[in-house]
This record gives sequence, C-alpha cells and structure tokens, in this order.
Amino acid sequence: MRIGELARRTGVTTRALRYYEEQELLTAERSSSGQRHYAEAAVDRIRVIRQLYAAGLSSRTIAELTPCVVDGRATPELLQRLAVERDHLDRHIADLVDTRDRLDSVIAGASATLRTGAPCGRDATAASPESR
Repeated sequence: MRIGELARRTGVTTRALRYYEEQELLTAERSSSGQRHYAEAAVDRIRVIRQLYAAGLSSRTIAELTPCVVDGRATPELLQRLAVERDHLDRHIADLVDTRDRLDSVIAGASATLRTGAPCGRDATAASPESR
C-alpha cells in the first residue's frame, strides 16, 4: 500500500510515517519512481509503535525493542530491556493512580465544602480575613 493509504488506515500523518522510516522503525519498498510501498503488516507495526510512543518510550528505545515486540524475535538482552521498560511503565501508572486519588480527594473535599457554603481554592484565599 502507498503512504497515503497507510496514513489513513492508521490515523498517522504521512510526515510521521516518514519520520518512523528515518528512525528505522518502519521500512518501505520503493517503486522505480521512488514511491513508498508498505506491506500489510505495517498497519500493525504502526499501532505498536504508537502504543510505545504513548507509553513514553523514545524512538531509540522503540527501535531497539521493535524486533522483540513486533516480530517476536527475542534475545535475553531484549527481554531484560522489555522488563525494565515494563517496570518504568508500572511506576508511571502508580504515579498516575496516586495523582488521580489525590484529585478524587480534592473533589470530595470541595463537594463537602460547597455543601457547607465555605469557599475553596483561590476564591477562599481572596475571601479570607487573613489575606486582607
């Protein structure tokens, strides 16, 4: 398939697809006129690449891990690297859960404050006698 079709099927811009090629995350065959042609497997490869980017991995890390993650070719070193990246994601998830829990606590406290009529946040500081 040509670059435009791959872009449509994956929701990725053609510019991003060219960048993936520059980073050696994706390969394309070239026609005699220089047009890129991608295999059907490129659709799944792009999905994995996007997931890894969304997880916070760099293009260099993705390039290193792609043979294992996409193609199923694993070496002990790649498996160790995947475990390190998974542990990093676990810490990031834990931090996000902690942040969400703090927000839930603030929302619950603010809801109680609203029921009692006491101001909260910047409005509370401006309205308090200590801030005058």
